[in-house]
Amino acid sequence: MSLSKATLVDRIEILESGQLQVRTATVVSEDGVELSRGFHRHVLSPGDDTSTEEQRVQDVAAATWTAEVLSDWAAVVAARDAEREAGS
Repeated sequence: MSLSKATLVDRIEILESGQLQVRTATVVSEDGVELSRGFHRHVLSPGDDTSTEEQRVQDVAAATWTAEVLSDWAAVVAARDAEREAGS
């Protein structure tokens, strides 16, 4: 009987604002038969550090986060911050 646990990025979604939603699956198997699969998601915003991400995630970020996307995201963040300050 051999148990194994593997973690893999199984889905990378590009959201409208340029954010990347990354789903990671953790698979537990016994003798090659999958016993369980669990998921975790995290979101990366344009310009976030991706150096600790899997290479595929880094590649998608590099291809997606153009100068225009980064500029648009900065405007979204600035508007959000201004809204928060106005509400204080």
